[in-house]
Amino acid sequence: MKTRLANIKLLLLDVDGVLTDGGITYSDSGDQIKTFHSRDGFGLRLIMDSGIRVGIITGRKSKALEYRCENLGITLLFDGIKDKLTAFEKITSQTGIMPEQIAFVGDDLMDLPVMKRVGVSFCVSDACQDVKNHSDIITKQKAGHGAVREICESILKAKGLWDAILNKYLS
Repeated sequence: MKTRLANIKLLLLDVDGVLTDGGITYSDSGDQIKTFHSRDGFGLRLIMDSGIRVGIITGRKSKALEYRCENLGITLLFDGIKDKLTAFEKITSQTGIMPEQIAFVGDDLMDLPVMKRVGVSFCVSDACQDVKNHSDIITKQKAGHGAVREICESILKAKGLWDAILNKYLS
């Protein structure tokens, strides 16, 4: 698995139930309110600063997600997607990155078609059981509570980049 992780050039993520805990809150005006974990965001920044691209494929559209992606510098955003596999194929075509060089993180059934096509499939510890059954790696952390950070670190460690990142903060 370490070799497959070391080969990753693009990390794709679902949002609700991966970057968030899966809860969806609506304001009185109908706006969606999402809570994102700061350590997940920092992990994504570390991985992007290390030359690994990050993208989003999610079924739901929200301004909160757009703001989060803008804040993190994620420009590969496919939201409001009903067919995630079609979006995945568009991403591979646009980026030229081969499926085996891509990791995808999901939590529910609609993520399985993409999870079956990538080099490494992750799911969060509180994903539905059928997704866990078809994942290469299941995180220890729950969705929206550091699972994405855990994934970022595992990729960076497999690539041999983690020690240099850590030492930058220790010196």
